[in-house]
Order: sequence, then structure tokens, then C-alpha cells
Amino acid sequence: MHRLIAGVTILEHELSELRLLVERQTGVLLDCPNSALAAHLAEYLEAHELESPAALLDRFRAGDLDPAQVAAFLDGVLNVRTGFFRHPGAMNALARHVMPQIYSRKAEDGACSLRIWSAGCATGEEAYSIAMAICEAMPNGSSNAGSNGSSNGNGGKESRSSNRNGGVAETCLPSATHATKEWSIHIVGSDLLPSAIQAAERGLYPQSALQGLPPAMIRACFSKIGISNGSSNGSSNVSDSGPNSIAANGNSNNGSSNGSGAHLLVKPRLRSLVTFNTMNLTKPVYIGRFDCIFCMDVLPQLSRAQRTALIERLHLYLEPGGYLFLSQTEKLCAPNLNFRQETYDGYTIHRKPMAASAAYGR
Repeated sequence: MHRLIAGVTILEHELSELRLLVERQTGVLLDCPNSALAAHLAEYLEAHELESPAALLDRFRAGDLDPAQVAAFLDGVLNVRTGFFRHPGAMNALARHVMPQIYSRKAEDGACSLRIWSAGCATGEEAYSIAMAICEAMPNGSSNAGSNGSSNGNGGKESRSSNRNGGVAETCLPSATHATKEWSIHIVGSDLLPSAIQAAERGLYPQSALQGLPPAMIRACFSKIGISNGSSNGSSNVSDSGPNSIAANGNSNNGSSNGSGAHLLVKPRLRSLVTFNTMNLTKPVYIGRFDCIFCMDVLPQLSRAQRTALIERLHLYLEPGGYLFLSQTEKLCAPNLNFRQETYDGYTIHRKPMAASAAYGR
């Protein structure tokens, strides 16, 4: 069988081989229909001036293939799901369950550092959500970035509605003698697609992307700017701290476009907490130990063998007592590893015990 798309003949066996080559090079399973894959392939061939699918397959078969070439092909065909506080249960558990434990453990021995990895961060929304959740959770704003705390109109009282604020409470950590200590926070965001990482590094999002976040959080973490012809005009046209910068009802876009092209830019103090890198999670690359690793909605895109291997590496990269966050629809595919499940407010987290087996790291 064959398909004729935009003047390009695409054979069924070429699509099958393309899927195999992509899996071999990246570990990613392309689960899109053949019709969608063929349409994407035809567009890619035209954009890169390749005369036939065979020419692309020859490139992908090459032993000296640049991994960026495969990543460039995947851009636009992978099912990328992202958004700020897209998993509110995870952020709620991070802020109100995990952070107090890490804070209590580390503040006592003076090691006030925190490293978190957003593995598969897409265009950065998850990594920035983690940063915002952490800043909200730090006592007395003791992190090196934060928010205006009590400007949400509730008199500084703790918010009890995790659905309204993306799962982040205004104050999550108990008072402690070390509350004034400065914390060193480093969040790493990684993704396979270079274009996604470029967008994450820019930190520029349409107002609609922050729809539903508390106005106080948006004012604290973003500056509102105007966009003209698809690029920043270089200046803020609305005060980022004034009462009119975001609608008072907490909806940053009220469901309709006002035609101004307004976008929101991550403020430097929040941006400084996050480092972004292009990375293929199926390739063993050691980037240090982490207190928490978020790997949300990544495992379903990998083969069974790649899923197991990745979980084993993530276990190794976790500090003893560290936490692995997965989507609640994902099962831990390496049951032989020493993880302990903890549940907070209906969300299940996987914790590496303090005395983990030496076979899987200290």
C-alpha cells in the first residue's frame, strides 16, 4: 500500500521502518495513526528539501547520525501535553507533604539546598510550576525567589482550596528555628525537543496559558508585556504589580482574546531557579543527584524495556529519602526497586528510602 501526499509517494513499509528507527534512536514509540505520520513526513520532506522518504530513512540509518536530526523530525508529531499546574495533586503533595519533610531533614544539618529535576518538561510550564510551588512553600519567603504572599486578599491566611490555586497553598511549611535560612534551589528542566527547550528558556506565555492561577501568584511571578507581530516589544505595557494587571476574578484571560496580544514573561527571580537542557531520557547521562524528580506522562511514550531502564536510572539519581513523581495513570514499571509509596490527599508519590539498597546507589 502507498499514500500520495503533497506529490510525495509514501509506502506503508517506509512508515513502519521510520517508527522502528525513531524508537531505536530515541526510545520513543510513535503511536500516532499512519495517516498523521505520513502527513507529518510529507511536510518534513518538503521543509528540508528531501526528495523521498527513502532519503530520510538513509539519514536515520547512518551510524554517525546527529541525534538533533531525529529530535527535529519528532517536533510536531509527538503528543506533547503541558500546562501550568497541569497535575495539581502533584504540586499540592510537593508543597504540603514533601517540602516540609525535606525542609525539616535538611535544616537541622545545615544543608539548605534543594535540587529538583523536571524530566520531560516540554515548553517549561512544569518546571516553572515547581518553582512557584516551592516559593509558596518556603517559610517567610526564605528561598531566593518568592511571591508577595498575603496579597491574595485572604489576610495572609492559608488557602484551603487546592483546585483554585493549582494545588499550592499560601503557607505550607511549619514555623522552624531555621526559617530565616537562605535556601539554594536548583531546578533542572530537560526535554528531547530543542524547540521546546528554546520556548522554556524564553519563559514567555500567552495569558490564556495561566488561566485559573491565583492573581497574586501571577503578579508575583510574571510580568505582562505586549506582543506585536509575534515578538516582544521590549517594554511592559501594563504594570505587573498593579491591581489591573490581571483580572480580579483570577482568570488571566477571561476566556476570550482582547486583541492586544498580551503575553506574560517569567520574572528573573523565578527564572533564575531553573536551568533547561536538551536531553534524551533513554540515554544514560548522569547530571547529579536530586531530592525530587518529576517524570510525568513520559513513560507511556517509551517501550517497556526503556521504561524499566529509565525508572532504574531515576532511582539511582534520587538522593536517599528523595521522591519520584509520576502521573497517577502510570504504574511503577520496575517493582524490584526499593521505593515506598506515600499518599497525600489522594496523590501517590514514590519515595526512595534513606537506607536504599547499595545495588541501586547509596
